[in-house]
Amino acid sequence: MTAQQSAWPDGLLLAYYGDDFTGSTDAMEAMTAAGVPTVLFLEPPTPAMLRRFPEVRCIGLAGSSRGRNPAWMRAELPAAFASLAALGAPILHYKVCSTFDSSEETGSIGCAIDLGVKHMPGRWSPMIVGAPRLKRFQIFGNLFAAVDGVGYRLDRHPTMAHHPVTPMAESDLRLHLGKQTQRRIELIDMLALQQDNATTQLAAFSGNDKTDVPVVMIDVLDDATLLAAGRLLWEQRGDGVFSASSSGLQYALAAYWRSLGLLPQQAALPTAESVAAIAVVSGSCSPVTAAQIGWARANGFHTERLNLAAALDPITRDIEIGRVVAIAATAIRRGTSAVVYSAEGPDDASVINFDAIAAESKHSRADAARSIGTALADIMRRLLNQTDLQRVVVAGGDSSGEVASALGITALSVIAGLAPGAPLCRVWSSYPQRDGLQIVLKGGQIGGDAFFGDVLGDSGQRAMPAIDKVSG
Repeated sequence: MTAQQSAWPDGLLLAYYGDDFTGSTDAMEAMTAAGVPTVLFLEPPTPAMLRRFPEVRCIGLAGSSRGRNPAWMRAELPAAFASLAALGAPILHYKVCSTFDSSEETGSIGCAIDLGVKHMPGRWSPMIVGAPRLKRFQIFGNLFAAVDGVGYRLDRHPTMAHHPVTPMAESDLRLHLGKQTQRRIELIDMLALQQDNATTQLAAFSGNDKTDVPVVMIDVLDDATLLAAGRLLWEQRGDGVFSASSSGLQYALAAYWRSLGLLPQQAALPTAESVAAIAVVSGSCSPVTAAQIGWARANGFHTERLNLAAALDPITRDIEIGRVVAIAATAIRRGTSAVVYSAEGPDDASVINFDAIAAESKHSRADAARSIGTALADIMRRLLNQTDLQRVVVAGGDSSGEVASALGITALSVIAGLAPGAPLCRVWSSYPQRDGLQIVLKGGQIGGDAFFGDVLGDSGQRAMPAIDKVSG
């Protein structure tokens, strides 16, 4: 028996549900880069689907729960969790954003935990949110994130403290999560990890039966505490646990498996080859994405704004979509990459006036946001039908879900690294015209200013930095 066989069970190691599409690809990237074969499905995989990937050790299911209310979650998540639990992996992971986007009304992580623990036998529900590679750090239960080399407590973060849907008013995740669930919440802090006292603490925290399965948060500050968190989770998984965590969970497990010699010491992904042109659709209002749109405009991309009022009006919707498609397709045929966007940063008039624009079109805010997502999906679908594009990008978590769902994608796998959390993926589809398409699903906060140039591969084949030394 090899060391790997003695340490790893046969079959799957991990199955996860991503609460949005960009987060789902982030988790897939973490496992793939570490050397764990991973596939992300867009619907619960059938046995026939699984047979296409005989070597897979981690399976993901991309979802949209981050933007949904608890009623939707109670209606939809149990079946998704049941399908993943049936695959037999010892860890069932509900993948959340590393900035813990959630509230009692939208994307409730507490609601997801209450639903998920029923599908695994474990007497604790571990939670790992810190991810040093993404510049996310949990210290004594408080979450911090770095932007441009400056660290912020999350309730003082320039974006998350003012998020339009789920603003972060509390950095102590125990207090934030406590508003979403009545479940007991415990913490294994960095001192317990450093002093090798975590197992003893966990024994005191663990519930006695299925009526008391506590959430046990685990601090992650640096590589040492990341590895310690992975060790605790893997060694104490028992017959199987449910965990609501960021991709910090994958990074922690990989760090521990790497320490045992089960994975390569230097995690890496191939570098993307260049293509003639790319198309980008963006529904993100993040300042990070705004800077990327500005960089693209200054570096030869054609950028075209989607008129939101026209796109929301049923009379003018198709005309507006046709207008931007015609302009973008013309640019692409000339060999010029194109970006179609709905907003350029949080101070954009379309963001500031979005409630009024939605009301004028007789939409609720949520319905208007979803309608813009479907418009961007229609734009991307038409661009693919009208051009010979090989590579495309979607910016924004909700937009990524809408676009990916509209393209007939069955599954995704990572083929190259770009920025941490936004890999280049291969599309698997039953539609020949889509199978093999290359796509990037990028969260609003991900990537440097030149990210779209990196996707195009036009700047000297920028190499992906060492995987543990990248700012996100």
